[in-house]
Amino acid sequence: MPNQKGIMFPDGVRQVTCKDCIDGQFNIPISMAFQPIVNTATKRIYAYEALVRGRAGEPALSVLSQINTDNRYFFDQAARVTAIRLVSELGFASRDPDTKLSINFMPNAVYRASTCIRATLEAARLYDLDPKRLIFEIAEADQIVDRKHLMDIIEVYRTEGFTIALDDFGEGYAGLNHLIEIRPDVIKLDLNLIRNIDHDAGRQAVVRATVSMCKELGIGVVAEGVETLEEWSCLEASGVFLYQGYLFSRPAFEALPEPQYP
Repeated sequence: MPNQKGIMFPDGVRQVTCKDCIDGQFNIPISMAFQPIVNTATKRIYAYEALVRGRAGEPALSVLSQINTDNRYFFDQAARVTAIRLVSELGFASRDPDTKLSINFMPNAVYRASTCIRATLEAARLYDLDPKRLIFEIAEADQIVDRKHLMDIIEVYRTEGFTIALDDFGEGYAGLNHLIEIRPDVIKLDLNLIRNIDHDAGRQAVVRATVSMCKELGIGVVAEGVETLEEWSCLEASGVFLYQGYLFSRPAFEALPEPQYP
């Protein structure tokens, strides 16, 4: 149970404070690459997604393969703080104030949102980042152990002004139920819906229906993994204007790349 000094873990012994999370309790070296999410209607950067890497730029799997139940909490906290620190060092604060930082988070690693969020808010304060510029992405394919726990996390995050995104929509365990329950601010269409969509009338119909539904619910739609002009043209005709993918920019290690627009 949480206490005033930190968090008491389920074993009843180990504690962590916000300072611990910021100073680093995760002993696997990590860094971040960043990839822009762009609005092709306005030709502005909507957000940069932080993508975990090894300290020397090794792929994400080199880090994620080492995550387990014992270090998942510390990894989740370390990833948040590392992303916030790096964008600060890269001059994010001086960019368009409407541009956000998107961070993936692991709901099963958050023991109590009101306590576990303290390190994030302290890092934002320390590195002069407005917390309202933060997006937290929930991976739909990551099976949620406790549904009520997830909703409690989202309630706390909304109170802090964070944007909530649902990643990999259209793939995984949750489906439409997650969309209805969570009511995210943004969804990211699953890569399997996007790849070669210009050749698949069925997927085009699914995307059009999803965009229409999200418009009615006031939810933004991001197409991720867009690689070709044909995919982009097809998606734009379906009403999608937020994009992430190699067509616009590859992830850049410890850098905020400028996108190219078709």
